[in-house]
Amino acid sequence: MERTYAVVLAAGKGTRMKSDLPKVLHPVCGKPMVEHITDLLRDLQMNEIVTVVGHKSEMVKEQLGESVTYAHQSEQLGTAHAVQMSADQLAHQEGTTVIITGDTPLITSNTVQNLLDHHRETNAAATILTMLPEDPTGYGRIVRNRDGNVERIVEQKDATPEEQSIGEVNTGIFCFDNKLLFQSLNQVGTNNNQSEYYLPDVIEILKEQGYTISATSTEDVAEGLGVNDRVQLAKAEKIMQQRIIERHMKNGVSFIDSSSSYVEADVKIGQDTLIEPRAHIRGKSVIGSYCVIGPDVDLRDLEVRDKTRVQNFSMTNDICKIPIHS
Repeated sequence: MERTYAVVLAAGKGTRMKSDLPKVLHPVCGKPMVEHITDLLRDLQMNEIVTVVGHKSEMVKEQLGESVTYAHQSEQLGTAHAVQMSADQLAHQEGTTVIITGDTPLITSNTVQNLLDHHRETNAAATILTMLPEDPTGYGRIVRNRDGNVERIVEQKDATPEEQSIGEVNTGIFCFDNKLLFQSLNQVGTNNNQSEYYLPDVIEILKEQGYTISATSTEDVAEGLGVNDRVQLAKAEKIMQQRIIERHMKNGVSFIDSSSSYVEADVKIGQDTLIEPRAHIRGKSVIGSYCVIGPDVDLRDLEVRDKTRVQNFSMTNDICKIPIHS
């Protein structure tokens, strides 16, 4: 079976966040953005996940631990340069490599798996995950030829007015034939307005060498949302919170007022449990079946046994033993 790898780009400072915390460590629904990505990739059973770190790298390493391997980008010289930092781990490998940024917490495992499947089905050297946002400003545009085939990706700052009118954009998530990726990275230059080594330039290099370039689009534009400031962070939080609550509902959990409840990403809740208004359930809490939680509770890392009622107070790090019929 073909081996698959992943490179997670997590070296940036994220100056627009205006924070001492590295951008990728800002939490969305209780979990750092980059950890949403690495957990997803582990679920997809990647053979190796290389996280490229830079700014305050020790903090990122402390958060992710030994679940991934690391490459270090001491200077942030662009996305192609960042991927190049993983050469020691990956350049000699045969297989397929997924490149993904650590600030796209809303991407789903289904979408990444579909990207991998499309890449293999088209026998492509590179496959781009694209999307069609209402406002493409700030994104790299997907330039196609008359036959609809991808020619190149043009960054916003380098695009002509005609290219800026293109609606299909790059999410920053790719699949590559691993050997061809690292061969092409050596040919990337800095002939752009930012004088950086852009990963999208690899697309044009491979195209000029006669290789197939493929693209597949995600219908849910939210999945390609990159978080660069606190406003986008709040948007991502809201979208993910809705996903989490809907997932629990589909698994048999009832919410009286889902708009006032808050459930973090790693919480587990058993079926036929009722969540009453203003219940906040955080951390790695495990709520049993046939429970009633709330109203007005704040639980963190709490284990709640089946048929338990918890209401009107906060608890943490304990076993709740209050019987539901008491």
